[in-house]
Amino acid sequence: MKLHMFDVIRQPSITEKFTQQNIKGKYAFEVHPIANKIQIKEAVEKIYSVHVTRVNTMNSSGKWRRVRRDLGKTAAWKRAVVTLKKGETIDITAS
Repeated sequence: MKLHMFDVIRQPSITEKFTQQNIKGKYAFEVHPIANKIQIKEAVEKIYSVHVTRVNTMNSSGKWRRVRRDLGKTAAWKRAVVTLKKGETIDITAS
């Protein structure tokens, strides 16, 4: 399925762990569940005007949670960790 570049990248993942990884040129994004590494690389390069050297992806499955007596499941989602060419950065706060 062909996705538009703005559908591939949903939002940047701003956590304490990945804020520390930004110094090394690694940035995390929440991406569409069916997006592949090539689509993620092209989308990040076009949106942020940077050169991507590596893309790692991970799927997080939904977890069962209980609210009073009802059971429910949180949403499953996919995260991509993108490594940039040395010396390049992305300003996540402006996104």
